Amino acid sequence: MNNRLSAIFKGDKVIWMVFFFLCLVSVIEVFSASSSLTYKTGDYLGPMIKHIVILGLGIFLMLVTLNIKCRYFKLATPILLVVSVLTLFLVLIAGHSVNGAGRWLSFFGMQFQPSEIAKGTMVLATAQILSAMQTDHGADRHAFSYIFIVWLFIVPMIMLENLSTAALLSVVVFLMMIIGRVPVRQLMKVVAAVAVVVVIAISSVMAFGDEKEAQSSQQTMTEAVAKNGKTVQKKKSGGLLHRMGTWKARIYDFMHHKYVPPEKVDLDKDAQTSYANIAIASSSFFGKGPGNSDERDFLPQAFSDYIYAIIIEETGLLGAFLVAMLYIILLFRTGRIANRCENNFPAFLAMGLALLLVIQALFNMCVAVGIVPVTGQPLPLVSKGGTSSIINCIYIGVILSVSRTAKKNSDDTPNTATATKAATVTAASENEAQQPQQK
Repeated sequence: MNNRLSAIFKGDKVIWMVFFFLCLVSVIEVFSASSSLTYKTGDYLGPMIKHIVILGLGIFLMLVTLNIKCRYFKLATPILLVVSVLTLFLVLIAGHSVNGAGRWLSFFGMQFQPSEIAKGTMVLATAQILSAMQTDHGADRHAFSYIFIVWLFIVPMIMLENLSTAALLSVVVFLMMIIGRVPVRQLMKVVAAVAVVVVIAISSVMAFGDEKEAQSSQQTMTEAVAKNGKTVQKKKSGGLLHRMGTWKARIYDFMHHKYVPPEKVDLDKDAQTSYANIAIASSSFFGKGPGNSDERDFLPQAFSDYIYAIIIEETGLLGAFLVAMLYIILLFRTGRIANRCENNFPAFLAMGLALLLVIQALFNMCVAVGIVPVTGQPLPLVSKGGTSSIINCIYIGVILSVSRTAKKNSDDTPNTATATKAATVTAASENEAQQPQQK
């Protein structure tokens, strides 16, 4: 029995435990946070069953992925680059708009987000470039140029529809270059250039963004969720920069945040932020208990973008801390796995994917508690989703695949040392046996 389980659950056991607990939290909290949707549609088990099916598909693909050797991931890089660029271009010209953002493509009746595939592709390409151009003194200075070229083909197209995802991916790539020992002078130039671009971008958004249009779109979404629990979906319109109004509203609300008495809070205008604050404020150290949330019936996207607020309300500060620690454990455990790798590519790849998952989780948590502006990033492996849940499971599968290789190499080292020692002893014995003959 143990051999059969070991044959299925290959790789690092700590990563498996973290993944298992995150999936358990996901099933419980998504079922709880979808109460308004299930009540209004009359299908009480439908959303949870659909979510479990998606997780099941993700786990199946994860099991397939963890059995793939790391060297084969390199072969997939050119194919994934072509697919990512083409799908990102298609979503710009023919994508479906959900809640005002054109991020979806339909393929044989199934919807998916090309940005989810592009994120993993960018990490994969960065890991391959950094590993191929490593020297004794760090990465070759040309590595930065190649990474920047790949970045130009992927990130700007994501940025036009999903600024937060583009920023998240850029941060991950920058951290990977630090880990890959890219020359410090080049990294400092990146920091300076980003500072200038951010100032120009924020100025442009504040100058040309239409805040009224963004508020109208948000109000439409809130009304739709209140009526039938569904988000607004339509063909994308308004040009490539139609998201400027949304960006401006989010930046303005964050920069001009001030205390508002409870009796003056506009729950229609700031539904997400207001109900999230109520959910957090009404919790305690242990929370109200799973399934006992009150704000899940009022909070738009409670099962997706703001699921961490529901987790805090139901499980309290203790549950919020434990969920956050799961992601921290995932990051540090992946760091240990990467440290055991004999080759650079699997180490960079595993760290890049772990950083992608953990930083996105931190983004989501910070939004839920009001530390950063609203970004629309789901909580990885916990929030209700389709493409994102499946792709995140595949990321875990890649990390587990790397852990299998790293563990094998680590286990082989003592055997090699023992074999070398045995060969030395044998050679010494042969020399001793030959000495009397020579005499």
